[in-house]
Amino acid sequence: MTIATGDSVTLEYTGRLDDETVFDTSRESVAEETGLAEAQPDREYAPLTVDVGAEEVIEGMEEGLVGLEAGTTTTLTIPPEKGYGEHSEERIQEFDTEELREMLGGQTPEEGSYLEAQNGQHGEVVHSGEEVVKVDFNPRLAGETLTFEIEIVDVK
Repeated sequence: MTIATGDSVTLEYTGRLDDETVFDTSRESVAEETGLAEAQPDREYAPLTVDVGAEEVIEGMEEGLVGLEAGTTTTLTIPPEKGYGEHSEERIQEFDTEELREMLGGQTPEEGSYLEAQNGQHGEVVHSGEEVVKVDFNPRLAGETLTFEIEIVDVK
C-alpha cells in the first residue's frame, strides 16, 4: 500500500545534521550510542506514528513519506525551507536587563540559558549585558539541512 495524504504511518527514524550529528531518533540504541539518551533521560524511544497531511511533522518529512510503502527504508534530505526555516535576525529580540531580571524574580539570565516567553516561545539567551539581554527565538534547527534515515513500519 502506497502512502497517501490521510494515511496513518508508523516509522522509525534517525535525524542528522550535515556534520553527521544525530539530533533526534526514535531508536533507543542510536540514542544511547550518541548521548541523546543521557541528555533526555525521561524520554521514551519508540516508533513515531503520524497522520500524513495533518501537519504533525515538518513539511519535508510529510512530503517525503507520500508514495513510500510499508517496509521501505530510505533517506530524506530536507532543506531549511521545508524544515524549520532559515535563521532570521528578526527573531533575536532585545530586552532591558533590569526589566527582564524583575520578570525572572531577581535572577539575571546567563548566556546559553533558555527562557520561555509569555507567548510560549522558547529562546536561548545569546547575550547578557548590563543594559541589554538578547534572546534568540529561532527554532534550534533553523537554517539546517536535515537528513532523516527512515523505515516505514506500518501504514493504515
